[in-house]
Amino acid sequence: MTPKISVIGIGYLGAVHAASMAELGHDVIGLDVDPERVAALQAGRAPFHEPGFDELLRRGLASGRLRFTTDYADLAGAEVHFLGLGTPQRADGMGADLSHLRTAVAALAAVLPARDGADTLVVGKSTVPVGTSRELAETLEQVAGVRLMWNPEFLREGFAVQDTLTPDRLVYGIPDPGVRDQRVEMLDAIYAPLLEAGVTRLVMGYEAAELVKVSANAFLATKISFINAVSEMCEATGADVTDVARALGMDDRIGSKFLRAGVGYGGGCLPKDLRAFLASAEEHGVGEALGFLREVDAVNERRRTRVVTLAEEMLGELAGRRITVLGAAFKPDSDDVRDSPALDVAARLLEAGADVRVTDPEALAGATRRLGPERVVAGTTAALHGAELVVLLTEWREYRDLDPAATSELVEAPRMIDGRNVLDPRDWAEAGWEIRSLGRAPTPRPAPRPTPLPSGQRVLAGTTPSRQDIALAAARQLARA
Repeated sequence: MTPKISVIGIGYLGAVHAASMAELGHDVIGLDVDPERVAALQAGRAPFHEPGFDELLRRGLASGRLRFTTDYADLAGAEVHFLGLGTPQRADGMGADLSHLRTAVAALAAVLPARDGADTLVVGKSTVPVGTSRELAETLEQVAGVRLMWNPEFLREGFAVQDTLTPDRLVYGIPDPGVRDQRVEMLDAIYAPLLEAGVTRLVMGYEAAELVKVSANAFLATKISFINAVSEMCEATGADVTDVARALGMDDRIGSKFLRAGVGYGGGCLPKDLRAFLASAEEHGVGEALGFLREVDAVNERRRTRVVTLAEEMLGELAGRRITVLGAAFKPDSDDVRDSPALDVAARLLEAGADVRVTDPEALAGATRRLGPERVVAGTTAALHGAELVVLLTEWREYRDLDPAATSELVEAPRMIDGRNVLDPRDWAEAGWEIRSLGRAPTPRPAPRPTPLPSGQRVLAGTTPSRQDIALAAARQLARA
């Protein structure tokens, strides 16, 4: 008999986890305080874009193994509770805001006595500062039979279903990893299909489990900012950052992932987790050791500024100039616009007086909330119409596959900033575009080929005829005839 599971907090993380646990065969109930979100999920409508999630959600609901609620009393009979609450950056500093998590834990603790002391496991999945697990355990473990462990998630937006059902590792955080603990056995029962498939399980202390997630995100952010810092050097010297990155990535000590230079990282994890890690380090008296992460954050910020600078180099005064931004989501295959570099750049261009239009295959609603409906256009063709500059900032496949010749027919002037280094600048330059890519020297457009003279006409050595010269010569020849 499989355990009954609850997932508290059914945003992006929690909803995917709930549907995935139902896919593994468990009886799952998801809870959220947002009745509209709960109603949408219960009706089989995903409140966010994530490849594969819609089908997973519908299968879970159809099987009867998945349902959603707003009432904590409905969770009282569950044996295992997963905490998937968001931990955004605090409004008054860089640290993580744990208010949603603490509120949920208090509400859960109020219904847990209904278990009458039966073994109950609470599993934290949220990204939290070090020390959070022990703090929450003090509240939860006052209820007889209740134990807490920490099981951080490592989801990539766009691959969340895959990362949940076929993770590269499972991390268990418990109070004392040197002692046999029933919590491990209980969570093993939940993840049995994954463990049987060979997924590696790592058991460690609370603090190590908390640090794994924030350390992973800080390292990825550092790798991105490193190649972006190198791209600044490339632009100053005429080197091509894609050549540098390709060679670096062939070193198996470094690897090629997260070495693509561009406008930088964004989203709901890397920026806020990096800053929360810094804040936590300072609280523990080791802020100086991780002080380099401030420059990681600063490099990321400079990439957004660099796009605006390039626009000014290409257009001069930006006021009144029509600029189309391709992309609003922080990455492709997502509708997440949290800390989106694309929307941040669009906002900066607007502040400079530009007439900005933004489009995206999935994130139009988020872009509208940020910029207003008058700045958002549905459809790539409509958004490109009349543009004096195109700025590619989210590397959706449809933007990567744009045909430069056909695209030039839509715009007012063929100018492009490739903020993700996904276009071949030679192809675009040969099609007549002025194209700039972050970390690359400007790609010159080929000189126009001279138009041949009418039969019988000659050009003096060292001169190139203009269209007017050719037309006049042709007219004279006709007159003589």
